[in-house]
Amino acid sequence: MTDFLTSQLPGTDGVIRQQPEDFQVEEIPLYEPCGAGDHLYVSVEKCGLTTYDLLRELANALNCKERDLGYAGLKDAKAITRQTVSVPLRKPDDVKGLEIPGVTILSACLHRNKLRPGHLAGNHFRIRIHQPNPDGLQRAKAILDMLEKAGVPNRFGDQRYGALGNSHLIGRAILRDDYSAAIDEIIGDPTKIIHAGWQQAAEAYHSGDMETAITKLPRHCRPERRLLEMISGGKSSRKAVRAMPRKLLRLYLSAYQSSLFDRLVDMRLTNLKQILLGDLAYKHINGACFLVTDPAVDQARVESFEISPTAPLYGYKTKLAEGQTGLLEQSLLDKEQLTLESFNLSGGLAMAGERRPLRVPIQAPECIMDGDDLQLSFSLPKGCFATTVLAEVMKTEAPA
Repeated sequence: MTDFLTSQLPGTDGVIRQQPEDFQVEEIPLYEPCGAGDHLYVSVEKCGLTTYDLLRELANALNCKERDLGYAGLKDAKAITRQTVSVPLRKPDDVKGLEIPGVTILSACLHRNKLRPGHLAGNHFRIRIHQPNPDGLQRAKAILDMLEKAGVPNRFGDQRYGALGNSHLIGRAILRDDYSAAIDEIIGDPTKIIHAGWQQAAEAYHSGDMETAITKLPRHCRPERRLLEMISGGKSSRKAVRAMPRKLLRLYLSAYQSSLFDRLVDMRLTNLKQILLGDLAYKHINGACFLVTDPAVDQARVESFEISPTAPLYGYKTKLAEGQTGLLEQSLLDKEQLTLESFNLSGGLAMAGERRPLRVPIQAPECIMDGDDLQLSFSLPKGCFATTVLAEVMKTEAPA
């Protein structure tokens, strides 16, 4: 059960994502293209496609390599989203008239550098909640008002943990060098799998019938099939897991980092606005961190939202806090039977880590009734998730 910063305020209830139009996201650019250079910044509106799907379709349409395309942030398929992609050595006329299902080209302008992940200021959201409580508007306004003053808990949330909600468990098993457990989680618990073929494959795997498991895995489970084929061929669990796509393995490890961070947020939930001696504080203006040596002085900067306390995304280069906060951060590592050096994996899987603020500002929050539906709009900094705001507002099961 999720704890809420606004637990004393009743939620709106309701449901979301009945159609893509219910969830709209627009990137807030960090900078505008200058009009000259070797990279074409293409702004698009997409529906029914992930960002990776978009990159693949654009690369095919423009006859270029997918890895040469740039993007600032990843966007969901179950939404209407607007984002920018950079394409090398192309002109605006090259994208005019492109016809890609689910994609509309909005504009194209040249710039000097490739767009990189994180090259955005944030995202603006417009979200429709169906079937809210009759008092939903008043409830939403009270919650948003409190979040605007206190900040939004900077959780990653359940969407970070994959379709079966266990990506972080795979990452933990890899870090613990328990590759048999990692394979069990990768194939999944049959009771949590919806796809019939995948469910049958998981049942066969857990009963020891590897041949049937390989046969029943659906076509889109290519990495999983290759994993089981290697095990059947006599390869070790470690070698089979490590042969999976590096991007996928890093996703598992990142999910585990995120899950530990979320646990630290929950531990500090009642004092997100309090700075402690030994905290590493985050400057919202530039992302720099500093050690708090005089909390009485720095507390005023917290109240004005100039700074916020942080927690680690654990990694081999992560600096832990000092004092009471440092003990809390170290105790979670100890409980997980890990050290910071555990994250220094070989084979391109080393996770350096970083500090992340425990709370973030919500900008321009608004809510109105549109017929029988409640419509929210707000902006969040990059790397922050609207689902955290929705969880606070709705107080239902985690929004999809």
